[in-house]
Amino acid sequence: SVEGINQVFEFGHINRATECTHLNEHSFRSHALLMITVRGTDCSTGIKTTGKLNLVDLAGSERVGRSGAEGSRLREAQYINKSLSALGDVIYALRSRQSHVPFRNSKLTYLLQDSLSGESKTLMMVQVSPVEKNTSETLCSLKFAERVRSVELGPGSRRAEMGSWTSQEHLEVEPSAALQPCIRTQPSPRTGRSSSLRAKPQSTGKPRPLPV
Repeated sequence: SVEGINQVFEFGHINRATECTHLNEHSFRSHALLMITVRGTDCSTGIKTTGKLNLVDLAGSERVGRSGAEGSRLREAQYINKSLSALGDVIYALRSRQSHVPFRNSKLTYLLQDSLSGESKTLMMVQVSPVEKNTSETLCSLKFAERVRSVELGPGSRRAEMGSWTSQEHLEVEPSAALQPCIRTQPSPRTGRSSSLRAKPQSTGKPRPLPV
């Protein structure tokens, strides 16, 4: 149910690590993923359809010299930057139509494989800062958005199978996979096909740069 999804979201949000840096008073120290699986059945034909919605909030990459990260904050920043760099490698591989896309190089890209390949459509919003002192981070984010926008992948389609379900619609939420911090990398073997991506810049007062 929608109420159940909201409860899972709030639980993950409350438990998401947040710390203060020189750049942000409330800096998220992990990525967050809300993964929703929806299944439905046509009562007249018995055809089942399955859909998956991934809602992702990426932690911004950090230039540790400006953020003043030290100790555990520095290690967190390194893990965040490493996973975002892996995402940049995946986008580059998709853009250049390479035969191998390195989804398994980090837990982040492994979990996002369904959103970046196969029968999927993806919308990416990139936040940038209008403040002059953040120009370098803003340009970095816009260059990444430009690369994402240039990726041309296959159209999304739906997967169906015959069955005997009697309900018109069925909604299933998977709490165990709903909100997962992806700071540390954890390779896992999977393969995937191509999808469609679009990038849409947005302006905000705080930078959320992604890797060049």
